[in-house]
Amino acid sequence: MSHDPSPSAPSASSASDGAPDPSAAPAPLAGSTSRRHFLRVAGAVAAGAAASATAATVACAPATEGDRPAAAGRGARRAATALDRRTLEALGEVVLPGALGAAGRKAAVDAFVAWVDDYEPVAEEMHGYGYADIRYLPPDPAPNWRAQLEGLDLLARRTRRVAFADCDAAARQALVATALAGVRAPRLPDPLGAPHVAVALLAHWTASPAARDLAFGVQLGAGTCRSLDGVTARPLPLARPTA
Repeated sequence: MSHDPSPSAPSASSASDGAPDPSAAPAPLAGSTSRRHFLRVAGAVAAGAAASATAATVACAPATEGDRPAAAGRGARRAATALDRRTLEALGEVVLPGALGAAGRKAAVDAFVAWVDDYEPVAEEMHGYGYADIRYLPPDPAPNWRAQLEGLDLLARRTRRVAFADCDAAARQALVATALAGVRAPRLPDPLGAPHVAVALLAHWTASPAARDLAFGVQLGAGTCRSLDGVTARPLPLARPTA
């Protein structure tokens, strides 16, 4: 994984298109033309676009030979902290938007797992503007998230007598609500700072190109590598999701 800062959820909706913000931030007031409003919206949209680009798993440059030893080392480390995929997919059916459909939710979980697997703990961040000190990424969140998934499944087995993944939709929602009862997150945090794996999964998806596409209802592909062909064409509508 690159040493870029971790992805963060975008926090803006477009002032001109009126599309909803995937992180559930309140939409700007219609017709407002104040300078303060303009600067706030413009800055938030730019920050959201940058966050989406960082969170995207699409890249233009292929992996190099030098990347392979590091990837092998990360793979060995992940063997001990791998997330329970069945429980995670069942969790995604609760916390991810139903408008994604089954295929979209699976893609979101796939991207989250890939990001977790490629995460390099305490790696040096890319140097940003406005500071000269060297900063490092947080420790690996995977062990804690794995424990939370195991706790969610154990809670289901003790209260419902079945695995979390085997519960019906209503039971899963109740179990997740119980697990998140003590979580205080008025807004979606950076995925690395999420207090629970359920919040991390949603926050990671919210920072993705797919979330921006869903918010605007068209295929924008923000943060992905695209050719210059057709840049003046209107974005295509989203395909109808599968149930």
